[in-house]
Amino acid sequence: MPSSSYEKPDFWSKKAFSEGYPARSVYKLKEMDEKFGLIKKSYRILDLGAAPGSWTTFVLRALDGNGHITSIDLSPLAKDVKGENLSFFQGDLYAPEIRDAAKKLGPYNLVICDAAPATTGNRTVDTARSSGLVELAIFYAEEMLLPGGNFVVKIFQGGDQQEYLKKMRALFGSARGFKPEACRSESFETYLVGLGKK
Repeated sequence: MPSSSYEKPDFWSKKAFSEGYPARSVYKLKEMDEKFGLIKKSYRILDLGAAPGSWTTFVLRALDGNGHITSIDLSPLAKDVKGENLSFFQGDLYAPEIRDAAKKLGPYNLVICDAAPATTGNRTVDTARSSGLVELAIFYAEEMLLPGGNFVVKIFQGGDQQEYLKKMRALFGSARGFKPEACRSESFETYLVGLGKK
């Protein structure tokens, strides 16, 4: 069925729009939350690379006025992404002042990162850039997660996935790759999931 890879993105995008999410990526987090039980109402959560805000919106709805989410991105969140229990910092994840601001609001029960590099279309370059972001997200998780905390990060396949899983297995009780159904079939993105920080 060659057409299915075109129908599916439309389906997820329309669904996201109709349910008030800025982007289809929300269903990737929803599926991982259902599978791994990532979010509880009392949690403090850190969302790295959050704009336009689908994952932040999903977390806000799941927290239902409890807990707290700290979101960070170079770009602003969509205008309607807001909540009493949301703190947003616009800036570079590599910047020490952004890291310090995030740390002050921690420690966290969950760190999520759906950040993607600015893609060039050159798979080798894009994969290397994606790896840099994974490295950075793991650093945040190492520094800011509570014991028992969980972690999700996007990675482009081929981007040293096994090496990062090895690193994550030293940090977490378990670590694995997972490709949600809402990923476009032609996309080479997948996710690494770390559960139960040691």
